[in-house]
Amino acid sequence: MAETLTGTVPLLFPGTHNELRQGEAFEPVATGNQPFTRRFYIESYGCAMNFADSEVVASILNGEGFGATRNVEEADLIFINTCSIREKAELTVRKRLTEFRSLKKKNKALLVGVLGCMAERLKAKFLEEEKLVDIVVGPDAYRSLPALVGEADLGQKGVNVLLSREETYADITPVRLNSNGVNAFVSIMRGCNNMCSFCVVPFTRGRERSREAASIVAECRDLFDNGYREVTLLGQNVDSYYYASDAAPTVTFANLLESVAMISPSLRVRFSTSHPKDITDDVLHTMARHENICRYIHLPVQSGSSRVLQLMNRTYTREWYKAKVDRIREIMPDCGISSDIISGFCTETEADHADTLEIMEYAHFDYSYMYFYSERPGTLAQRRYTDDVPLEVKKRRLAEIVQVQNRLSLANNQYDLNQVSRVLIEGESKKSEDDWMGRNSQNKVVVFPKGARSLVKGDYADVLVHSCSQGTLLGNIVADNSAAAALNKGN
Repeated sequence: MAETLTGTVPLLFPGTHNELRQGEAFEPVATGNQPFTRRFYIESYGCAMNFADSEVVASILNGEGFGATRNVEEADLIFINTCSIREKAELTVRKRLTEFRSLKKKNKALLVGVLGCMAERLKAKFLEEEKLVDIVVGPDAYRSLPALVGEADLGQKGVNVLLSREETYADITPVRLNSNGVNAFVSIMRGCNNMCSFCVVPFTRGRERSREAASIVAECRDLFDNGYREVTLLGQNVDSYYYASDAAPTVTFANLLESVAMISPSLRVRFSTSHPKDITDDVLHTMARHENICRYIHLPVQSGSSRVLQLMNRTYTREWYKAKVDRIREIMPDCGISSDIISGFCTETEADHADTLEIMEYAHFDYSYMYFYSERPGTLAQRRYTDDVPLEVKKRRLAEIVQVQNRLSLANNQYDLNQVSRVLIEGESKKSEDDWMGRNSQNKVVVFPKGARSLVKGDYADVLVHSCSQGTLLGNIVADNSAAAALNKGN
């Protein structure tokens, strides 16, 4: 369950562009028999797309003889993959860059770089005004990193923040950093065309472009062949995926989803994030046809007020969103739904806030990523509207939203009591090495005793839920585990 007030979420929860995650550093990965010439250390913040991008960066650097390390003290290169969606994310990154100054005093050859969404907007501040970094690289320019490192070695500032209309990194096999060997992110598209007024993503990641379908399916098949049992297809708006070429038939997101699901019934498929306006009946029916496509959709609502939704440029009303929830539940009654919610957007009234609370009750979200509005420079909202809701009002409304969501999360978990959940084991429970932890199709965390069964990480288990908390289901493996065992045999 999300730590809702800060936005920090477990690494393997499907991401949205609103999440702030703590930095992750990674184990060295060898390339063939070649020894590493230098070590790099990466911290990633923000959405799952940033974590996937860090894996692309690691692959590019590995190809040039650089190896990853978890120990920042032994790194020759330090990179922070950044997020611009909230002010807190930028403050966190700036604090970390300041802390790295002490390392540069000890190691004069150390290079520090900023990657990702903050690169374009803050490059001048980081490079010249504050002199915090040596390298600044935008999300479409990672191929140029080795050359930029070379320039920085010679005392120049390495900068490339150009956006692209073609770059998808389709030919690069990501290095799976900090992986549990069970779950993997697979990027299927880049950029966003939606222009929500509060969001900076279209300006930091550019326009929408879809990756070649064959390369996505090949990457997922390779992951399965190497022991992974769940892939999450990533994009700022996966439902608008659309790949067309002269050499092959057009591929929609529903087509792609089915192709990945057909790799094996033992491979679970998730996706994130969905814009409500783009998730089609074709996608919903495809999910319903394939048991291994998880019954879970992240469907950001942002606000329950039609008036505020119009100011946000979300292109739907509260009634339309409710109808979409109804349609999901009609086609897949067992589908879990989560959301993003912003409190205190420009001009939001108490009546608008009440509409948000009401739509939460209607949709009965399993969980939500909840924030108060943080004005971002360069967005349409910053240019058009006044951020006029007092901070104390934003925080009070957010607390009320969190309170409702906590109640809904607990109630949704209570529905699972005395029900059997099929769980993909992701590893040992953090609290006890005697318990396994995994998630069910609805993305709920399930913890259960290992017992005498010879299960391993990456296996499936059928678990009878006997109790729950707000964020976790607790249970025991059912006596007849034959259906899950058949999937494990297929592995």
